Amino acid sequence: MSIQNKHQEHFEDLILTGDLSVLDFFNGDYEVSLKIDGSPAIVWGTNPVTGNFFVGTKSVFNKVKLKINESHEDIDANHSGNVAQILHCCLDSLPRTEYIYQGDFIGFQGSKEYTPNTITYQFPEVITQSIIIAPHTKWSTDGELRDAFVSGSAPFFNDTDHVKFVQPVVDMMPVSSLDVDVDDVVFLSVKEAADAKVKINALIREGKELTWWNLISILGCKNLAHLYLMMIEIKEDLMDMMIVSDSPVAYINGEKIVGEGFVLKNDKMILKLVRREQFSVTNFNLQRSR
Repeated sequence: MSIQNKHQEHFEDLILTGDLSVLDFFNGDYEVSLKIDGSPAIVWGTNPVTGNFFVGTKSVFNKVKLKINESHEDIDANHSGNVAQILHCCLDSLPRTEYIYQGDFIGFQGSKEYTPNTITYQFPEVITQSIIIAPHTKWSTDGELRDAFVSGSAPFFNDTDHVKFVQPVVDMMPVSSLDVDVDDVVFLSVKEAADAKVKINALIREGKELTWWNLISILGCKNLAHLYLMMIEIKEDLMDMMIVSDSPVAYINGEKIVGEGFVLKNDKMILKLVRREQFSVTNFNLQRSR
C-alpha cells in the first residue's frame, strides 16, 4: 500500500464533487482501524538521511523546516512546553526501529483514566509504563522525511517496560456494493466543495443539525443535499457494522461510545468515518476554548 501524504477525507464529503470512487471502496482490499483521539501525533523511527533514531510531531514532514529530533538537545531547540516534555519521554522510551511509524500520545504513567483531547479513555488498571501510545500508520520514503508517503498500517507492537501500546482490533461485517442514484444531481467544483465543507463544519460547530433545508442553502441543489444525507446514513450503517476489541473504554461528555470513529485505507485513499454531530462539535468547541 502506498498513499500520498494527504488529509483524511470524511466519507460523505467526497461525494460533493461527484467523486463516486468512494462507492467502489469496499469492492477491493482495504484496512480498518479505530481512530484514537490522542494528542499530539508522535512520529518515530530511523531518519533515512542520517541513519539515527528520531522522534517528533507531524512537523518532521514539513516541506521547509523539518523538526526532526535525534537528541534531547534537538527537542529543546525545536519544541517547548508540554510537547517538549512528551518528546523527551518518547525519545527515552520508544523502542528503536529501522522503520518510520506514527501514533497518538494518550498520556504518562500513573492513572487508569486519560483525556488527551476530547475523548476520555478508561483502562482496566493503572498504567505503569512511562508513556501510552496508539500506533496507527507506517511511513516510507525514497529520500528525506519531507517526501514520505503512507505505506500501510502500523504493525502490532508488544508492550514494553516503558511503553503501553494501544491497538484496538476492528472486525467488519461483509459489505455489499454501494449504489446511489445521482440522476439530476448538480455537483460542485473543487473550490465550491471546499467552501461548502467550511460552512458544514460551521453548522456542526454551532451544534446545528444537518437538515435537508440548511444543506440546500449551502450546496445549492436539493438532490445533492439529499445525496449528502444519504451518504451520512450509509456511513452510520457502516460504523454500526464494526466490531471492536482490545480497546480502552471510551467516553465523551460522560456518555459511553465506541470511539472517535474509524479510518479505512486502500491503495488509493484514506477515509474517516466519524459521527460528526456527536464528536466534532465537542472537538471544535474544545479547540476554541484553548
